[in-house]
Amino acid sequence: MRVLITGATGTIGLSLADALRARGDQVVALSRDPERGRSVLGAGAEVYAWARPTEEQPPLEALAGVEAVVHLLGEPVSQRWSDDAKQRIRDSRLLGTRSLVAALKAVPEGARPRVLVSQSATGYYGPRGDAPLDELASAGDDFLAEVVVAWEGEAQAAASIMRVACTRTGVVLSRSGGALAKMLPFFKLGIGGPVAGGRQYVPWIHLDDVIGALLRCVDDAGAEGPVNVTAPNPVTNAELSRALGQALGRPAVLPVPGIAVKLLYGEMAEIVTSGQRVVPARLRQLGYEFRHPELEPALRDVLGDS
Repeated sequence: MRVLITGATGTIGLSLADALRARGDQVVALSRDPERGRSVLGAGAEVYAWARPTEEQPPLEALAGVEAVVHLLGEPVSQRWSDDAKQRIRDSRLLGTRSLVAALKAVPEGARPRVLVSQSATGYYGPRGDAPLDELASAGDDFLAEVVVAWEGEAQAAASIMRVACTRTGVVLSRSGGALAKMLPFFKLGIGGPVAGGRQYVPWIHLDDVIGALLRCVDDAGAEGPVNVTAPNPVTNAELSRALGQALGRPAVLPVPGIAVKLLYGEMAEIVTSGQRVVPARLRQLGYEFRHPELEPALRDVLGDS
């Protein structure tokens, strides 16, 4: 199978490319910097230039003959949300997805991919309490929720010509990027702990299961619409802090006041100080078996000899 990836040089994209090649698939990538893309992805990847995703469609020759597209491109959310940053976060997702879908519609029907798996986020649900949230739960009304709703809407515009799955991904456990990589230095020094009381739920997932879920969405004709990509056993921030401290052999009892996080990150702090108890109902219905369903073993696997 020929599978095209956008955002292929990110943490998830690189791991997905490796998994696809391991099972014999051909990786095709769109990149702002094709030379860097080829260097990072290796000689076996076909890399095409897509220099301005928010302003132009990707080249049709990159899409023709591809059987599946996994769209991971987007400005990082984990940054201070200035007005400019908010605009980049929104535009990279909405306009980039709109450009991609327009190109997919322009590909002749016989050469068109059969499925679009478009990255989404558990931010769709907005700040919530401790009620379990499956894919039927309503959307939130904060900035990130509004972005995700519109983002999924742009992806679903392709549903008239192909199967579309929107993978609402939670907090990814990986050493090479994301929330865990930012937390590790503090916890290794023994100065980590619960944030803002620690009662808010964290919709975590091991990187291996992110990749497994993406592959399931590529392969399974039943994977359509929203798919929560989170572990089946969500935990509170306090439980995550305790488990991370135990995995590192460090104390993790120093509370971090919500006001301190707010001062550091501004409006973006809401992601950390609030939470969602998201459950992967659709993946369970599809029969997906998680490699890392429990937090402590998942952290030990990610951290290795740390």
